[in-house]
Parts: sequence; C-alpha cells; structure tokens
Amino acid sequence: MDSAAAVAFWVTSFLLVCTPGADWAYAITAGLRHRSVVPSVGGMLTGHLAATLVVAAGVGAFVAESPHALTWLTVAGAAYLLWLGATTFAKPAVPRAGGEPDASSPWRQAFKGMGVSGLNPKVYLLFLAILPQFTDPSGPWPISVQIVFLGLIHIASCAVIYAAVGVGARRVLSTRPATAKVVSRASGVAMIGISVALIAEPLIA
Repeated sequence: MDSAAAVAFWVTSFLLVCTPGADWAYAITAGLRHRSVVPSVGGMLTGHLAATLVVAAGVGAFVAESPHALTWLTVAGAAYLLWLGATTFAKPAVPRAGGEPDASSPWRQAFKGMGVSGLNPKVYLLFLAILPQFTDPSGPWPISVQIVFLGLIHIASCAVIYAAVGVGARRVLSTRPATAKVVSRASGVAMIGISVALIAEPLIA
C-alpha cells in the first residue's frame, strides 16, 4: 500500500465522518451534558477500533455473509440507539454550570460511546465495502496489517470531528439553554430515527 492510497482513503474517511449520524448526535449530547467530551469520544473511538480489529481478523466478512449474525447485530445496535435516543429526548441535555458535577461517571460515558459505534452494523459494512479498495494484496504488508493501519487513519478522523462537534455544541449553546434543549431533543430524535431505519431497511429490502 503506497502513500497515495493512504491519502485517498483518508479523504474518503474524512468526508464520511463529516456526515451527521448517531455519532454526531451522541457527541452533541456529551458536549452539552458533561464537563468533558473526552470520555464519550474516547468510547466511540474504542468502538471503531474494535470494529477495525474484527474486520482485520476476518470476522467482519463472516458477519456480512451471515444473515443471522448481521440481523442480530442490527437488532442489538438499533435497540441500543433507540434506548439512548429515547433517554436523550426525555431528559434533554443542557449546558452544565461550571461547578456542577457530571451526572454519570467517565466510564459510563465511555461505555455509552463504545455502544454507539461498536454496535453499529453500518460501521462493519462500511469497513468491508471501502477498506479492501485501498489495500494492496501484492504489497509488503499483510492485508490484515493494512486494514488496521487504514482503520487507525479513520479513527484519527473520527477523533478530530467528534471532539469538534462536542466542544462546538457546548461553546455555541452554553449560553442558550432553551436552544440547547431543542438541539439535544433533535439529537434524540435522530438516534431514534436511525434505529428505526436500521430495523426497517432489511425488511424493505
């Protein structure tokens, strides 16, 4: 794999990460609800890393080719997003006062973030559809190593965008609690909508 392929993948990955989805919705909620977005963003990055290692190990191909495995992964991911979205809508996040403690521990924030990305079947299918196009079977690195390398590039893009979204949401909405509540509830609706789409897509297809 040459540097041109790595750069091309980075551009593709960056554009995809810039597309709003469940990860953006959770980053916005984390920015408004918690003192720091690091645990939540770190959790989402851990989920992406797990997906990268799964695909590199060849398990991702099995998931993609097994209807039952993919169905259960989709149901689990959709149920988790549905619960998280409903919770966010029912209890919208608002900017926290400087000295007020967070409502949940950093570990719990990270665990939620890991679920958002780690249980998302779209992440696995995305890696399976895009990553192989940028690998070189005749290159000096094994395919699994190339996949991990490209996955780390993708994770770096995620780190920048997710952190920017979370911090940006807090700074822009920190003095606008009413607007923050509306944005938080919109994030909850987005997560609910994505969860419904995940379940409905195979039924429609």
